[in-house]
Amino acid sequence: MEISPIAIFHSPFHTKFGVPRQSGVVPHLKGKIVFETAYRNHDYIRGIDEFDYLWLIWGFSANNHQSIRPTVRPPRLGGNRSVGVFATRSPYRPNPIGLSSVRLVGVEDTKDCGVVLIVEGGDLMDGTPIYDIKPYLTYADSHESAKSGFTDTHQWQQLDVVIPKEYQTFFSSEDIAILTEILRQDPRPHYHNDPERVYGMPYAGYDVKFKVNDGVLTVVEMMKI
Repeated sequence: MEISPIAIFHSPFHTKFGVPRQSGVVPHLKGKIVFETAYRNHDYIRGIDEFDYLWLIWGFSANNHQSIRPTVRPPRLGGNRSVGVFATRSPYRPNPIGLSSVRLVGVEDTKDCGVVLIVEGGDLMDGTPIYDIKPYLTYADSHESAKSGFTDTHQWQQLDVVIPKEYQTFFSSEDIAILTEILRQDPRPHYHNDPERVYGMPYAGYDVKFKVNDGVLTVVEMMKI
């Protein structure tokens, strides 16, 4: 089977570092879905604005190798316990295909790109190819009492975030709130715990540099890329 992208996702993340590890954990993080030329006919999305959420089927385009290992070590488990790759959402899979639920907040008609979908809560980096879009159906897709495996017993430890006032002027108050939520998720690799190490996260045209010490993430520098 051969598949090709129907659209490209655009987000503030130009690298995979810092991208939320799951869709929905940063609910107000905005992204745009720009259709490929062949799919810019408005008929392809007729009725889509009647749905609040969409499923995106997409490709892990930043992973340059195919995984053949049967187990992975999820960050949620601290990288210390192996589980089967099909029992995780690891991006390293036999077929590098992702699945995300995003909230549809708008449909725009643009001069250069035709119809564009504005969504929130994505976990995709800029330039990610999208292979299909399907509506989210509450009666079929929502299972409130379902077990969620190791995520039920190993909660993700969020960080306290400090962004000095001199850097808060770089973004709007809304964007600062979104950036704070992103940083709270702890973008670092799960095996890193050096309080003196400075990390750089490209975000929305800026290089956001930060340190993490004793559960507190502090932005130490912010520069235009």
